Amino acid sequence: MYQPQDVTVLIVDDETNILQFLELGLQNEGYQVLTAEDGITAVNIAMEHHPHIAILDVMMPGIDGFEVCRMIKKVGNVAVIMLTAKDEVEDRVKGLTLGADDYMVKPFSFQELLARIQARIRNQFPQLMSEVLVGPFRIDDRRKEISFKNEVLALSTTEYELLKYMVINQGLVLSKSVILDQVWGYDFGGQDNIVEVYVRSIREKLSDRNHQLIRTIRGSGYRVDLP
Repeated sequence: MYQPQDVTVLIVDDETNILQFLELGLQNEGYQVLTAEDGITAVNIAMEHHPHIAILDVMMPGIDGFEVCRMIKKVGNVAVIMLTAKDEVEDRVKGLTLGADDYMVKPFSFQELLARIQARIRNQFPQLMSEVLVGPFRIDDRRKEISFKNEVLALSTTEYELLKYMVINQGLVLSKSVILDQVWGYDFGGQDNIVEVYVRSIREKLSDRNHQLIRTIRGSGYRVDLP
């Protein structure tokens, strides 16, 4: 697992009691915590400190949480969890459209918030994880090893990066072009059939002869389905 002291969380809420409660709770868990009571301050803090996680209240004076979300998403890779006092579909859709990664309705469980923070870190900041457990896979990024059902796979560097990317995004359909950008890089000048070659090799090493783990979604790409 990751070390909480390596993770910076920005909390933005104009309700002082909620702000202090979350700040104290996350500090006790070991996180580095920054706070803001209004949107402008939040954006300035995000630009200066580049937090990993931003917990944004929707209703705030000045610019609201939606606008803060839109602005800080331009700053860099920050995972945004929106907080709202009402469970309105329109609000959720608006937040997600502007780039929010998750949504919670007040009042909420602090343990649930911790779980959602952990999920966002696993998904967006795998480099912070010494080990990531996803179903039967164990990804050790420091050793550059992936174990499947407790057996270390013999993977090349590119196979490791490809399988890690697909497992972390399990359940999502990943197109060849997206895989090429994320694994080989935007300046890769080769053919996209190289993805097929590497997927075939990884399937052999997983004994995935029937393509039950790494599924081919015809016309769309690949999807990892975990038991």
